[in-house]
Amino acid sequence: MNTSALIMMVTTEAIISAITFYYFWKVLKTPAKKEPDSYSENDDVKR
Repeated sequence: MNTSALIMMVTTEAIISAITFYYFWKVLKTPAKKEPDSYSENDDVKR
């Protein structure tokens, strides 16, 4: 493997790793959406 191929491989792996970590971090830090309460209409009904 020559030097230019090695530089290309390392650069590509670094870019892909950076993008992966960015989106992984974004998923972990995004607050969860509040889901609608499907039982809100039945709150007064005793079970």
